[in-house]
Parts: sequence; structure tokens; C-alpha cells
Amino acid sequence: MVFKRMLRAFGVGGPSVDTVLTNPNTRPGEVVTGEVRIAGGDHPAEIDQVKLSLVTRVEVESGDNEHNRNVEFARIVVGQRISVAPKQNLVLPFQFPVPLETPVTVVHGQHLHGMTMGLRTELEVRGAVDPGDLDPVAVHPTRSQEHVLNAFGALGFRFQRADNESGRIHGVPQQLPFYQEIEFLPPQQFLGKISQLELTFVTDPHRLYVVLEADRRGGLFRQGGDSFGHFAMSHDEVIRTDWAALLHQWMDQVSGRRSSGGYGMHGGHR
Repeated sequence: MVFKRMLRAFGVGGPSVDTVLTNPNTRPGEVVTGEVRIAGGDHPAEIDQVKLSLVTRVEVESGDNEHNRNVEFARIVVGQRISVAPKQNLVLPFQFPVPLETPVTVVHGQHLHGMTMGLRTELEVRGAVDPGDLDPVAVHPTRSQEHVLNAFGALGFRFQRADNESGRIHGVPQQLPFYQEIEFLPPQQFLGKISQLELTFVTDPHRLYVVLEADRRGGLFRQGGDSFGHFAMSHDEVIRTDWAALLHQWMDQVSGRRSSGGYGMHGGHR
């Protein structure tokens, strides 16, 4: 995966930069490796700093309005105080740690509609910042996340879309200022009672937090609204758990057999 562009801060005849990823596919907790390649232009140039950042689109609420904006959530410095001679070629290798809470963008080879993720190269030149372009990165689920997602498929849930929401989830040790919601349409047997189900993962080195939000349909004699479920397990426990059975049991509860507000850990978004 390569992008090449002239550095705007230097004008015509300035150096150009390519960012080359060894592999654009990664998982939360892994490391993206590659090189930033700088090619000298027609005259000497000084670059104060070369930075890489992971950027994704986040929905932000402002009063009664919602809007999307690109949010940087991880950054490394690749090089500082770099002198580039005319026609000189420089290579800056990098290792970029992917945070464990990084949103997933690909499941079983399918891109999740609504998600964007990229590695941005920024260059500081004489105090000005060249914001750079995004080099796409595909984030696949961790093994424990994939085990949960497989249960949704086995039960007949249909993926609808995914997005990132600004804010924090009550009751989980969230580090990033946003969280991902993966939206599903429920299986046929629950369609009359639940309009959609949203899944959020919050991952740390030791545990996976699975947060469910079911949008319950209101009826003539029954109040609608949202029901929440929080599950917290070690990654090994997640893989040993029959998530299809657990999800089915929770769906039975929230679809009307009980008026429970959750299962396992209780709480709600934000």
C-alpha cells in the first residue's frame, strides 16, 4: 500500500514522500510495520518532524446536531530534524502499535459498511504542518472478538452497519474517547420484538468487555425502549464460552419473557 505526494510546504521542486506498509491488514494489539520514504527534490530541505497517526471517523453530538469528524487516536514520531539534500533518498522504518480498543473494520473478509480507518503521515516544516493523506488500514477482529461475532452469524443476525460514537460507556475501563457500535438486524424469531441490536467491544490486555444494546419495539400494551447487557471475561473465557447460547438466552430476556434491563454486568452507554 503506497501513496506518493509532493510536500506542499516546500512548493514546486520540493521533496516527495511515500508511506509503504508491509501489510495493511492488522488486528487490535498488533503492530503495523512499514517505511516512510522521502525523495529529495531540486533544492535542500529541512523537515522538523515526521509523525504517523491512526485516524478514524467518529460521530460527535453537538447540542441537537450530530456530525462526523476524523479523530486521531494514536500517534508515533518516526523522525526529527531531517535534512534532505537534492535528489537524496531517505528511508525511515517504523513500527506502529495498534491500540487494543481500535475499532474493527473487516470481518471474514467483508468491509464493515460505515467504517473508515487510515494511517496518516504528517510532516512539520518550519513550524507549519503538512496534514498528509490517509493510507487505508484494515483492522480484523482479535481471536476472542471473532468468537463472539461468529455466534451472531450462527444465530442468524444480519450485519447492518457500524460506526464510532463519541463518549464513554458506563461500567467498563474504556481508554479511547469513543466506542464502536456494530449494528445487526435480529433473527426472524425476534424481529417483532426487537428492531436492532448494537454490539460494542472494549478490549484490554486481560479481558474482553462485550456490551449489547437492544432496541425493543413498543406495542399496544408494552413499553419500548433500550435494554443493555454487559459481559466481562478473560480472553480465554470468551473462547471457551458458548456465545450462541448466551446471546439466545439474553435475547429471550429482553424480548419480553422478562423485563430485565440487562444480563451479567449492568449499565448503559455513556
